[in-house]
Amino acid sequence: MTAWKASFETPALERSGWEDALEARLTETGFVVTSREISRDGPWCLEIFAESEDPVVADAIAASAAALGRPAPLWQWEALPDIDWVAENQRSFRPFAVGPFWVHPSHVTEGQPAGLLPLRIDAGLAFGTGTHATTRGCLELLATLDPSQTVNSVDVGCGSGILAIAMAKLWRRPVLGGDNDAEAVAVAEENAGLNGVGSLCRFVVAAGLQAPELAARAPYDLIVANILAGPLIDLSESFAAAVRPGGRVLLSGLLVEQAALILSTYARRGLAFERRLDLETGGAWWRSLLLRRS
Repeated sequence: MTAWKASFETPALERSGWEDALEARLTETGFVVTSREISRDGPWCLEIFAESEDPVVADAIAASAAALGRPAPLWQWEALPDIDWVAENQRSFRPFAVGPFWVHPSHVTEGQPAGLLPLRIDAGLAFGTGTHATTRGCLELLATLDPSQTVNSVDVGCGSGILAIAMAKLWRRPVLGGDNDAEAVAVAEENAGLNGVGSLCRFVVAAGLQAPELAARAPYDLIVANILAGPLIDLSESFAAAVRPGGRVLLSGLLVEQAALILSTYARRGLAFERRLDLETGGAWWRSLLLRRS
């Protein structure tokens, strides 16, 4: 079956707003929204992948433009070659080291550096192979934490489960994870089993922390959320209420220029800046933030 892609260009400073607006309208109905830099410091291309030339996409673009106070962009549909994109991603995914971890796909099992913890993650239907700067930032910051202060941890918006699996492997203790996509939860459970921590990781379908099992485990020592700036702001009140005094919140999925707004929002909730890590992907700089509740 032919797949389709709708796309348009936008200035770099407007990219994140467009991506947040489109994801809010499209991702829960099965569309995939991505962006890529066309030239360094130049425009970005917003891309929406679909199974057909669905009119819902046109409505979402128009509604997003109105919400952002911008004119509707000139966009177009493009038929994509009949390619197994998941298989293509798996073939292009190569092992790499980040912090104390060695991230690798299942078809590459040799060459693990001595002393590193293996994380077996395949490119698939759930986001999170670890290659993006946001995930790498989280993995590196997790390794800096005192295990005695991370006894009760949760991964919000877990995707492939890579961060929850990393915590379980690093600290050898139970970790909770949640995602609003049931398919992502199934993938995360499978990945935890493949990594030998199926008995330590528990994943549930949840919007933020709104699931009985996640709510019952509060207050948390550590809340990890590698999502997007908009949802991080929306979840700030619930995160502050669910982390213990002295506990930490690790946030990622935000561009460097979005960090000030995130910090001010969480500061109003009683969470203070502790440290950060900036990493680059695709010509853009992304920031991971570690905050501590007073």
